[in-house]
Amino acid sequence: MTDFNKLNDDLSVTAQLLPEDMPAVAAAGFKMVLNNRPDGEAADQPSSNEMAVAAEAAGLAYAHQPVVGTNIAETDIDGFDAIVSLADTPVLAFCRTGTRSTTLWALTQATEQDNGSIIATAELAGYDLSALADRLDQRRSQ
Repeated sequence: MTDFNKLNDDLSVTAQLLPEDMPAVAAAGFKMVLNNRPDGEAADQPSSNEMAVAAEAAGLAYAHQPVVGTNIAETDIDGFDAIVSLADTPVLAFCRTGTRSTTLWALTQATEQDNGSIIATAELAGYDLSALADRLDQRRSQ
């Protein structure tokens, strides 16, 4: 089991979860698990279907929003924001390391917070998003 890295009261992020982690996720108080990894990204990762079955068995809602970390589109950002906004919270989002999920969160915050606050929150959660400043500025100016 990996650490749950809190970004705000509604959202935490973590590295790859396994089906057997779902009872601990539920016991930690999460209401939904959001998987940001495309199926088949790595040979050793469980499928989204396996994760959904395990999450539901543990009483958790489950969403799969596959995002390619090196090519995060505006639709990915908006989709992530919609899932988290509409979910019973708190939500635990995961990907391979947690960076992709944290990046998605950060980009949803571009119009709500300044870059320093976003990057500092990510850093406290263990993720270095300092290279994201230009993308945050672009998102803010849209």
